[in-house]
Amino acid sequence: MGHAKTALVVVVDAVGLETLEYLLDKHPGKVKLPNLSRLGLPRLLSEKGRRIGRDGKGGYAARIEQASASADSVIGHREMMGILDDRTYNLFPEGFPKDFILELERRIKRKTLFNKMAGGMEAIELNAAEHKRTGHPIVYASKCDPLVQIAMDEAVIPVREQHAIADAAFELAREMSIQITRSIARAYNRTPDGEIVRTANRHDAVLPMGKKTLVDLLYERKVWTVAVGKTSELVNTNYHEKIKLTDRAFVDPALKLEFVHPKGKDTNPLMIQGTINALAAAKTAYRPQGTFVFANFVDTDSLYGHTRDVAGSLRAVEAVDRVIPVLEKRMSKGDLLVLSADHGMDHRDDYGYHNKECLPLLAERIGCGADLGDIRPGKGRTLADVGWLVAQFFGCGKEFAQVSGLGSYF
Repeated sequence: MGHAKTALVVVVDAVGLETLEYLLDKHPGKVKLPNLSRLGLPRLLSEKGRRIGRDGKGGYAARIEQASASADSVIGHREMMGILDDRTYNLFPEGFPKDFILELERRIKRKTLFNKMAGGMEAIELNAAEHKRTGHPIVYASKCDPLVQIAMDEAVIPVREQHAIADAAFELAREMSIQITRSIARAYNRTPDGEIVRTANRHDAVLPMGKKTLVDLLYERKVWTVAVGKTSELVNTNYHEKIKLTDRAFVDPALKLEFVHPKGKDTNPLMIQGTINALAAAKTAYRPQGTFVFANFVDTDSLYGHTRDVAGSLRAVEAVDRVIPVLEKRMSKGDLLVLSADHGMDHRDDYGYHNKECLPLLAERIGCGADLGDIRPGKGRTLADVGWLVAQFFGCGKEFAQVSGLGSYF
């Protein structure tokens, strides 16, 4: 069986160029990113930031910016797939409107707790005892994303009901014109020693797409589309396959993927394993039109970014760097690898906030060095350039430009 071509897009969450410069400036120790350097990352950084390694000029590298109005994971991933959103989504520092909360309580037939802006674990830890006593869901506003979050203990509210509550909150917000992009059910439980741990039973109710994306175009062309991690929740459209591993038992020890968080809360190794599984299937399964894999490695955002953990963020980026050859090895000559970020992370005194900044776009045709062949880089230098590269790779650049309405960008 001949090899059908594969394109892989990896989103290193929240690692914009200014964010990376900041992390390097605050971290005096060595930071080794030889593979990202080989693909051209140093040429996108200042002289000071180039201590990550020598520019190997082995790929295409460009500074891009987000054209959409708001810095948010939903908005960034969708722009990559061809949807620009000029709407502004606001945060809710005083919590959500009282009439929203009252109507939500009526619809879900439960009272709620808290309704303040807070970090996820902060909101849960402050209210877990009261939640257990009363059964009232913990409602809180994100410090960095325009969304409503509802935390619930799986021992108190069944997972299925949790998901229904999140769906009801999102539907109500849209009815009341409350500008959010998502409603998230944050499922958690307690370990035997009493530690609160968020589980894999999270559920996102997400803003409707509104129009076709690159994923839809490829799906219609019989290209096998695979979402790894949270990409299917953010760009919630047609995929042939969704991979989101949650159990370490499925991580191949031979790959030596490192869990670098001191409490083992990393999910990147699980998502990397899922990506490797997708690439392996792309080589062995019958897919005559090829395979598109859309993966997100989130730890640099949710685990280290919002907590302003400089050393942890850089360890996570180094872990991604180490796995690049592992991914390349599972691709064939001429396949397309693209790496980027969905937004940046502004480390303020109280929290890490999503922000708009210049982002990296790194791309290579496996085994072809810096030569992208018949793929022409976009001239708009936006996140949509990610999708533009992939669309050309699969021969639908013209259709992508038309359905996205972004022809002038390319």
